[in-house]
Amino acid sequence: MSLFGLGSRNQKTFRPKKSAPSGSKGAQLKKHIDATLGSGNLREAVRLPPGEDLNEWLAINAVDFFNQVNLLYGTLTEFCTPSTCPTMTAGAKYEYRWADGVTIKKPIEVSAPKYVEYLMEWIETQLDNESIFPQRLGAPFPHYFLDVVKTVFKRLFRVYAHIYHSHFQMIMSLKEEAHLNTCFKHFVLFTWEFRLIDQDTSPSSCGVNFVWDF
Repeated sequence: MSLFGLGSRNQKTFRPKKSAPSGSKGAQLKKHIDATLGSGNLREAVRLPPGEDLNEWLAINAVDFFNQVNLLYGTLTEFCTPSTCPTMTAGAKYEYRWADGVTIKKPIEVSAPKYVEYLMEWIETQLDNESIFPQRLGAPFPHYFLDVVKTVFKRLFRVYAHIYHSHFQMIMSLKEEAHLNTCFKHFVLFTWEFRLIDQDTSPSSCGVNFVWDF
């Protein structure tokens, strides 16, 4: 059965899929993303289209990558459990503890599935907040928008890192590593293009090692 093909497991989603912002250029930019991804040129797919607003581009891609990671992790929920993954790790040197600075101010140790649940819930809250991710055409983005976007991508990266460290053997056994690698390469290229992830959260720092053939 395929993780990412047409098997029934693919129908499982971790959280409801998010839509592009309505009343904005979101739909147009989403079409551009789909078209460039369809060409197979990942480097071209991440570039800011000529004449477009950077914040709009970051916003629509944040939604897109949220949906992508949501789907990828959703296929693994039966393998990523409190018993199989009692802590959120990406190798012996990387253990992630959760804090959102609001309801949980002191980082706490939780299982990987609980951590991802907290993480995705936090991101969804940001995406739904119109004062951060405006829905109306012409509505201003806040001055701290880039900081929020960086945190969103840093946290999504942690889900990828955990998948590679703890669940890649299962993905390999199902012969779906090529799809996961392509999704991850797209994600990393985007973060590099706009400097959204610090050096200490690079792929190699979390034990993600494969040939970067782009």
